Amino acid sequence: AARTRDNKLKPDELAGGTFTLTNTGSRGALFDTPIVFLPQSAILGTGIVAKKPVVVSSGGLDAIAIRSMVYLALSYDHRIVDGADAARFLVAVKARLEGGDFAANLGY
Repeated sequence: AARTRDNKLKPDELAGGTFTLTNTGSRGALFDTPIVFLPQSAILGTGIVAKKPVVVSSGGLDAIAIRSMVYLALSYDHRIVDGADAARFLVAVKARLEGGDFAANLGY
């Protein structure tokens, strides 16, 4: 992991993958449109996590609240991945992110 953070991976260490996760948010980008690196099947791009006003529902009532939000962009090779499967994958990722207790995992 340290070599990855330090940009010291060699090209042959990146070969053989099927899926890439790219985080342009770490460089301040709101979102991106990642391109699949063949022969991989897909790539998920994450933007910067930013606080945004959003509508939240509680007890049948809507309210505006500030929440941490992130844009996710999934690009995939449609010859390999069906669009409906890709959508279900994004819904599952969204549910995991929304249901995560990240503060507890970070020791806060």
